[in-house]
Amino acid sequence: MRAQGVWRVSVIGLPLFLLASACSNAIVPAGIDRGTSPTWPRVPVASTGQPTRYTPGVKLGTPATPMPAIPAAAAPADATSAVAAGWVAGPPIASLPIDAAAARRALAAFRLSCPSLQKRADATGLTKGPDWVPACAAAGQAGDANAFFRDRFETVQIADGRAFATGYYEPEIAGSRSRRAGYETPIYGVPSDLVEVDLTPFATDLAGRKIRGRVEGSRFVPYPDRTAIEEGALTGKAPIIAWAADPVELFFLQVQGSGRLRLPDGGVMRIGYASQNGRAYTGIGALMRDRGLVQPGQASMQGIMAYLRADPDRGRALMRENKSYVFFRELTGPGPLGAMGLPVTANASVAADPRFVPLGAPVFLSLDRAEASGLWVAQDTGGAIKGANRFDTFWGAGEDARAFAGGLTARGTAFLLVPRGTLARLGNGRAPARP
Repeated sequence: MRAQGVWRVSVIGLPLFLLASACSNAIVPAGIDRGTSPTWPRVPVASTGQPTRYTPGVKLGTPATPMPAIPAAAAPADATSAVAAGWVAGPPIASLPIDAAAARRALAAFRLSCPSLQKRADATGLTKGPDWVPACAAAGQAGDANAFFRDRFETVQIADGRAFATGYYEPEIAGSRSRRAGYETPIYGVPSDLVEVDLTPFATDLAGRKIRGRVEGSRFVPYPDRTAIEEGALTGKAPIIAWAADPVELFFLQVQGSGRLRLPDGGVMRIGYASQNGRAYTGIGALMRDRGLVQPGQASMQGIMAYLRADPDRGRALMRENKSYVFFRELTGPGPLGAMGLPVTANASVAADPRFVPLGAPVFLSLDRAEASGLWVAQDTGGAIKGANRFDTFWGAGEDARAFAGGLTARGTAFLLVPRGTLARLGNGRAPARP
């Protein structure tokens, strides 16, 4: 997940909604009249058990045959970096089927990433900031995107290179800046009593860890969970920055981490992740799968949404099992923003685990879905995007993006692009070949 912008926690061997983490649906708190809100419409269920409404089409994409990976061992379960996972040299970039339009999008995204890429500490162990300086300097002058990547980079495969990819998008839902009939689900900003504590100064084994809570007398205690918040725990403590028409739609907007509110006057308000209540998250899609509530053909974001709407009481209870709650802020300027604090680009930006892919680096994915194959730039992270060769592709906004991202699961091969000379410098850190 990112601390701002597109937070997907989506996202594990299942489509994004099954891996929904740190999300919340913001049910109307006690004491607020729903009025004529269409918040929890009951929908008829056919004899097959499938809801007959609220099931927008899912685009599965065009089947494709991935490139074979270089024979190598899988990453050890305890690997915490690309170097620890092992690597082998990948194929020449000239041999990769890189589409010219995709190369241009990737070049534009790479240019945006360069200032940060050259300064960030690379947790993968593969590169250092200065390694990227020549490529970044050349990117500003490059005219032929394909030639730029061919001339400035070489490929490396992390461990066995077996890639798994899902998709995310920027949702657009009905919302209003003020409460009115039909818009009665509050979208909260950061509460005034929410405190974030960096544990780094307390112990070396806590370095980098943070916790959130609130001060109660002389004690620091956990912040209210989602049920308590929905029942009014934030009254007088958190601003309501807008109101949503449908808590199910808001639930999935929170899964994504940012989105657009379509206002009654036709305008658009963009919101993004601002903070979270510090509670551990539970992915409701995984719960539904484990309980047998998701049937074949329903395993998509759209199918989950239909289930939640078909039985409002059970849907509300199910969503409340995720104690995590997300707070938003209004976004202005370009966006949505990824983990680098930079705008992510449709069909060009991908989320990855920064322990295995340097944030800002190009990645070539050859997958069993043609639309998701090609050149991407790692500009984001996700709470469920963990491990070597795990990716979450960004598809932008709109119904097409929603339909494709909501059902995307793709497998294949991943090759990371690193500056020329990287492999020679790394020397003998290669992963052993598979028997």
